[in-house]
Amino acid sequence: MASLLPGNEPDALTLLRQVQATLQTMQKDYKTLSAVVETINGRVNILSGIKEIQAAARQNRDHDQPPEPALPSAQAASEETGITLENTSSPNVPGSPKEASITSAISRSNPTSRIILTTYPGQSGIDPLKMHWGHADPMQRGPVVVSRNYSTVRRRNAIGAHGGSYSIYHALAVASKNLDVDHKPDFTNTEPAVNIGPFPQWANAHKIVSMDPLGHLAPWLFRDMIANEDLDIRPTIAITKAHMKLPELERSVQTGRLVPDGKICLNETGELAVILLTAS
Repeated sequence: MASLLPGNEPDALTLLRQVQATLQTMQKDYKTLSAVVETINGRVNILSGIKEIQAAARQNRDHDQPPEPALPSAQAASEETGITLENTSSPNVPGSPKEASITSAISRSNPTSRIILTTYPGQSGIDPLKMHWGHADPMQRGPVVVSRNYSTVRRRNAIGAHGGSYSIYHALAVASKNLDVDHKPDFTNTEPAVNIGPFPQWANAHKIVSMDPLGHLAPWLFRDMIANEDLDIRPTIAITKAHMKLPELERSVQTGRLVPDGKICLNETGELAVILLTAS
């Protein structure tokens, strides 16, 4: 108590400042630790998701279940799966003069060059990655590739653009030279917040028709292809955690019809803890 007497006010202020500095340091350490834990959780989710998908593929092989037959044509692929596959016929022989001239022409193109939305039989310079849609093994099924990166544009096997309606902002950034045309994103610390699947429907070409069920794991499932073939394979599904407020739930909490449990309904305002899946 002696340090709190009027005659010892400077000592008391010094002590309070030290306590405040210690608390601030603890807060910073806590934020750093939380960030590290989130990073570890994300990587664990990735490893768990890939392991479960590979286990499901092995289980299908063990039961001798023949995979779904490959779709015979791009038109059939569009009708059955909702994904328009690009032509896989007449690929150029790697290293041929024709391929070299096409690659050179692509490299000389600029953001204002005309954009070809689809490919046709016999079109030179095209060698799309083959897909076996509906196969349980991700390596046999293959990735969905739509990037127009210089190293990937010849290997595209689907029509579309990453980011959906937001792809216009990417185009504007490239056109204004604020983003390199060959920019590739860094997926560090972008792992799904939770692990989802796999489900039997993911290996059925007749039940998954409008989206890639492996889209949230694409950069990690096909890491070797990205590294060895210099491909730009990006995720098409984002999985994050979020809080959501609904006026109806807030009134339900206030009237006592809904009791917060701290896990789903978080507090007296009816705020919900949700998992957000966004497909592009």
